[in-house]
Amino acid sequence: MTLTFYIARRFLALFAQVFGVFMAILMLIDIIDQLRKYADAPLTVAEAAYLALLDVPKSLYQILPLIMILTAIGLFLGLARSSELVVVRASGRSGLRFLLAPVGAALAIGLLAVAVMNPLVAATSKSYEALSAQHSRGGGSVLSITGEGLWMRQGTAAGQSVIKAARSNPDGTALQQVTFLSFGSDGTAVQRIEAATARLEPGQWVLTGAKRWDLTAENPEAAATAPSDLRVPTDLTQDRIRNSFGTPSGIAFWNLPAYIAGLEQAGFSARNYRVWLQMELALPLLLSAMVLIAAGFTMRHARSGKTGSMVLLALLGGFFIFFLRNFAQVLGENGQIPIIAAAWSPPVAAALMALGLLLHLEDG
Repeated sequence: MTLTFYIARRFLALFAQVFGVFMAILMLIDIIDQLRKYADAPLTVAEAAYLALLDVPKSLYQILPLIMILTAIGLFLGLARSSELVVVRASGRSGLRFLLAPVGAALAIGLLAVAVMNPLVAATSKSYEALSAQHSRGGGSVLSITGEGLWMRQGTAAGQSVIKAARSNPDGTALQQVTFLSFGSDGTAVQRIEAATARLEPGQWVLTGAKRWDLTAENPEAAATAPSDLRVPTDLTQDRIRNSFGTPSGIAFWNLPAYIAGLEQAGFSARNYRVWLQMELALPLLLSAMVLIAAGFTMRHARSGKTGSMVLLALLGGFFIFFLRNFAQVLGENGQIPIIAAAWSPPVAAALMALGLLLHLEDG
C-alpha cells in the first residue's frame, strides 16, 4: 500500500508539472495572439492576459490526453533511470499490479476533469466570448435555447426585436408558433406580432397567420390588424443563426442533458451534443488508456537500450489514439457511425491493445 501511494504521489506531482508547463506556454502564445488580434482596439497587456486566462483552459482541456501520456512516459523513464522499477520487479510485484497506482491516478484525474474542469471550461469560454465581442464591437450570440423554446434577437435601423418560437427546422430559418416583440431606440416596446409560421428570406422574415398589435396605441387590441402577408425586416442570416449555436464544449457537463432535451424540443438536431456527452463520459477511460500505452513502450529497464525509439513509439501511439478519437467524433456527428461507437471505441480499443502488449511483455 505504501508503494502504491508513493507511485501515485509521484505521478500526480509530475502531472501537475507537465500541466503547468503547457499552461505557461499556451498563455504566452495566447497573449501574443490576443494583442495581434485586437491590434486596432485599445487593448492593454493586462487585458490580453486576462483574455488569455479565459481562453487557455479550453485548449488545456482538449490536449489533456496528450498531457497524460507525457506524464506517464516521464514517470516510467524516471523510475527506470533510478532503478526503482528494477527493485519493484525484484520484490515480486508484477508489472500489471504496479500499474494500478498510475492508472488509478489517471482515472481519478479524468473523473475530476469531467466533474470540475469541464464546467470551469464552459464558464470561462462564455466569459471569453462575451469579452471578445465587446472588444471587437460585435453583438455576440443571437440565439438561445430554453425549455420554453427558441429565442433570437435581431437589430434593424428601427430598433431591436426579440423572437420566440416554439419549434424550428434544423437550421433555424423556419419557425412555428412565433412571437416578435419590437423595441424602439429608447428601449420601450412598440410592437408585438404573433404568427403561425415565419420563414427567413434575405433581409426579411415572411410571416403567415400573423396578427400585429401596436403597443403605442391607447388600446392595442382595438388597433390590432391581421394582414395576410406580413414581412418583418431582419439582419439575421442562415449562417449567423447556425454559428450562434457555438460548440458543445461551451455547455457544462452537468447541463448537457437538459440542453439536449431543450434543443430537440425546439426542433434542432442534438446529435453532436450527444456525441460530446458520451465522449466526456469516456474521458477517464481514455486517460487511463494513455497511461497503459506509455507503460507498454517505456516501462522497461534503462539498460535495455533503444529508449529514444520506445519513447517515440509511445508518443506516436498516443497521438494516433488522440486523432482517432477526433476522427470518430466527426463520423459520429455526421451520423456515419453510432454515437456510442464514436465515443467509446477509441478509448476501449486503446486500452485493450495496450493491455495486450503489456501481457505479451510480462508473460511472453
